[in-house]
Amino acid sequence: MSDLSLPFSPHDFDALTFDTFGTLIDWESGIVAAARPVLVAHGVGLSEEALLAIFARREHAFEDPFHPYREVLGLTLGAIGDELGFEPTDRERADFGASVTNWPAFADSASALARLRTKYRLYTITNCDDDLYEGPASKLGNPWDGIFAAGTIGSYKPDPANFLYAFERIPFPKERILHVAQSLFHDHRTAQALGMRSVWVNRRGEGPTGGGATPATTAHFDLEVPDMATLARLLVP
Repeated sequence: MSDLSLPFSPHDFDALTFDTFGTLIDWESGIVAAARPVLVAHGVGLSEEALLAIFARREHAFEDPFHPYREVLGLTLGAIGDELGFEPTDRERADFGASVTNWPAFADSASALARLRTKYRLYTITNCDDDLYEGPASKLGNPWDGIFAAGTIGSYKPDPANFLYAFERIPFPKERILHVAQSLFHDHRTAQALGMRSVWVNRRGEGPTGGGATPATTAHFDLEVPDMATLARLLVP
């Protein structure tokens, strides 16, 4: 993708909004690392992709009605156990729910955000609890001018309420905000429906429906990049 060109001008925007998990934080590695000891303890063998596929099918169901994200993860682990024939302990559910703080950042995330921050105001619209987000924020270099967390809003993307909450607090019109995200399901469908322009960070090199820990779907976006380093170079030459 070395010949990528922008379908808009970098000067069209004053602010960037980001999804965190899957875009900046490697949540798939984090999910696998947290779930693997549980599977081993219960004598279950499963490939990483099969585990992520179950996660993608089951996680979203526990977000409406609203539960804090640590509870969503605990319930998702229980659903994974249901499919694989075991019952996680309360401690295993709690540890899985708290594992967000240990999920690693992608290698290019912090440096790309630092570069982008020289030109734009940066915000995240994240499907996370406020207290759980402290760990990921520090791994990213604490770049945010605002953190709009599901735990505060009381709903999860793709609910438009999460974007509307951010619009009310960002001092620029949505036409001057570019949304950057990996998830077609959680982010791009809603961002585009609300009239935003958006960038798909296709970390997995997936086809047009995405995959992994994210439910597969189709969505429109304005630009596709393979990673954050590429986007930073395009927007801040």
